[in-house]
Amino acid sequence: MPYARLSSYYFFHFAALGALMPFWGPYLLERGFEPVAIGGLMAILMGTKILAPNLFGAIADRRGTRMPIVRLGALIALLSFCAVFWAEGIWLMALTMAVWSFFWNGPLPLMEAVTFNHLGARVSRYAQVRVWGSIGFILVVLGVGWWQQQAGAGVVPIAVLLLFGGVWLSVLAIPDRPPDRPPDRSPDRSPDRRSAQCLGGTPDGSPQPGTLAQPSLRRLLQRREISLFLAACLLMQASHGAYYAFYSIHLEAEGYSEAAVGALWALGVAIEVLVFLRMHWLLERFSAQGLMLVSVALAVVRWLVIGFLVEVVALQILVQILHAATFGVFHASAIHLTHRYFPGPTQGRGQAAYNSISFGAGGALGSLTSGLLWSEAGAAWTYAVAAGFAALGFLAVWLGKRASEPPVPSLEPGG
Repeated sequence: MPYARLSSYYFFHFAALGALMPFWGPYLLERGFEPVAIGGLMAILMGTKILAPNLFGAIADRRGTRMPIVRLGALIALLSFCAVFWAEGIWLMALTMAVWSFFWNGPLPLMEAVTFNHLGARVSRYAQVRVWGSIGFILVVLGVGWWQQQAGAGVVPIAVLLLFGGVWLSVLAIPDRPPDRPPDRSPDRSPDRRSAQCLGGTPDGSPQPGTLAQPSLRRLLQRREISLFLAACLLMQASHGAYYAFYSIHLEAEGYSEAAVGALWALGVAIEVLVFLRMHWLLERFSAQGLMLVSVALAVVRWLVIGFLVEVVALQILVQILHAATFGVFHASAIHLTHRYFPGPTQGRGQAAYNSISFGAGGALGSLTSGLLWSEAGAAWTYAVAAGFAALGFLAVWLGKRASEPPVPSLEPGG
């Protein structure tokens, strides 16, 4: 398995996220954008995850290859980001962010699928590859926080551009890997029968005895446990919207320095690294849905503390440690379930659906909501709404867990 090459992609991708999430809001604020505009621009950053992963996933599933598409997307993201330095006004900045974030977000689910294909049966080891994304995030958030304090917010787009270059160089070295397919043992090699059997059916479309039919993506999405799972992911990421868009601004308004802001972000992800290193142990002992329930419950507490007790440094340290649960445990568990729910030829589009619905629609909903509330209702009530999103996510996970459990046999006669 090309462990180092796969890890390098996650390192640079999430290192770029480490330059964007904590510092892009303050950078936009320094350039003169209002909170409502910042919320809208951050929603674009999240919203491109709705369309881009699905389009990239559909193209990859149709072509049967992923890495050439990933490499093209990384190159276009790198080149189009250069326009940020000259973009003036909200509409031009919005267009610029829409283009580069589209081609930056699109390849991620394809890389998730390629990583799982290289892992094969060792899917619980995914976290040991993904952990390098957290390490990259930590190093960059500390470095950019210090750099910004020395030279101002103008260093933020320079850092992102350099890291986008690292993403492009890393994907050039990663080999493609299609999903493993069982050998076709059918004695009849006629084209019609072979294509029908590949779909788990006979030439007339009925199920083939002894074969396992691959369900369509549409039918998978209609299953109750899967739809509730995706709803929970959307709500959980919506609850993070205020955190990603305004946490740094919130801290700086309370007197925290840029270096302290960077240190708090880094702390959360540093604890998350420890969770990723042990995530395979957790998944081998606890159900993914059970871990998600704990994560969303802790998210409710986290957002309320950030909103109403931001001035207490010790509590801010504590809630940043909870990032290991609200993001690390939740995301690793969700990726694990996505890989289970979307098998074979639906793999790329399944990962794309997870990314677009959770990080895309959920992230955009959270950013837009927080942008509208920030000036009108204040920081505390903005985070109270975020806690409400997380509470609804808890309900969706719980209902999905019940829907996926086998029914209890009846004890009545004939039951």
